[in-house]
Order: sequence, then structure tokens, then C-alpha cells
Amino acid sequence: MIHRVLAAGLAFAAPLVLPLSAKAGQSLDSIRATAVDWLQQHRSLPGARMTAEAAPLDSRLRLADCGAPLDVSLPGNRPLGARASVTVRCPVPGGWTVRVPVRVTMLANVLVTSKPLARGDGIGASDVHAEERDVATLAYGYVADLEQIGGRSLARPLNAGTVLTPGMLAGRQAVRIGDAVSMEASVDGVTIRAEGVAMGAGDTGARLKVRNASSGKVLDAIVSGPGTVAVLP
Repeated sequence: MIHRVLAAGLAFAAPLVLPLSAKAGQSLDSIRATAVDWLQQHRSLPGARMTAEAAPLDSRLRLADCGAPLDVSLPGNRPLGARASVTVRCPVPGGWTVRVPVRVTMLANVLVTSKPLARGDGIGASDVHAEERDVATLAYGYVADLEQIGGRSLARPLNAGTVLTPGMLAGRQAVRIGDAVSMEASVDGVTIRAEGVAMGAGDTGARLKVRNASSGKVLDAIVSGPGTVAVLP
């Protein structure tokens, strides 16, 4: 009788061991944390404040405990966006691979237009200001430094409050519309200089019109350098 009771007790206790062995597997929360930590260490931008939140993984997923440090990557080495799929892999023979969906926010200061600007306008510090934006949502990039716009013109018109992107910038301008310029003309081998006002804009070699500041006469000229034009005969 005693033997039958013990046997029955062991038969009842055996299934209780299975959940204990399942707990020895890889924690899904540890995989999610690994994905987030890797993003924050390897994809954060200088001066930006990043937050990343991994979505829950399927609770039915059962993974063996990995005997090596987990390998983490962002497929295709793409720029980080607002949503990322981070690959976490157990790099051992017969190991597993999990893709972890992560929502990313990355706040950084970017340059935003302070007023409406026309195509071809030169752009400088007085035309923009810094605002904090979530750069992870800016699919076309952004401009963060005034040095990036120095001497550049606009490739298209922009409304006030537009986040400036690299694709909105055209070439650098040695002369901008309305700039005071030094006009040079060569007459019989003698260089004559006068002050003028640029009526167009362009880089070195660009042809534009200038107005003589003294006489008001409009002349054709070629940009020869920053703030300097050569008057055409």
C-alpha cells in the first residue's frame, strides 16, 4: 500500500519539473534589453537624446539559453529610423535568431527656416534657427550646423518653419543678390575698380548683372571671387 502511494505521488510530481526546465532557457526580456542597449551604444548620435522601446516578443517563443555573448546587428546597416528591426543572434552551432521590433525617438537640435525663402536665395544665420526635433522621423536627413549652409543657396522655395535638409541646398555662392561687390574692369591694360550692388547670385564663373553704386548703370559681369565681379566689355 505504501509503495502504491509513493508511486502515485511521484507520478503526480513529475510534470512539475517541466516548468522549471523551461525557465532555464533564454529570457525574452533579456533579448529585448540586449537589442535596446546595442542601439543606444552603437546608433545614438552625438548631442542627441535617444530613447528606444522594444516591443514584446511572442510569449510562446522558447529559446535555449545561449552559451555565448549575443550577436546584435541592424540588417543592411541602414540609417536608424523611428522603427527598427534589430537582429539578435545566438552565435553557436544550432543557435537561434530573433528579430526585435524597436520604436526609436532621437531628439536633437536641427536648423529650421525662420521666414519664407525663395529658390536661389543665399541662406545664412539670420534665415534659420535651431529647434529640437525627433530626427529619427526625418527620412530625408537634416542640417544641424551653420557651417553646412555657409555660402550655400536654396534649390527650391521654402516656407517658414521648414526643417532644412541637405537636398534643399544648392551650390555655394560667392555673390548673393543685394551684396555690395567690388566691380573690376580692364581698360587698355589698366584695372579700374568701383563699388556696385549684385542683382543676381552665383558662384565663381557665374554671369550676372550688377548696378554701379555711383551712376546707377546696370552692367553685365562675371563672378571672379567672393564679393568681386569682373565687368564684361
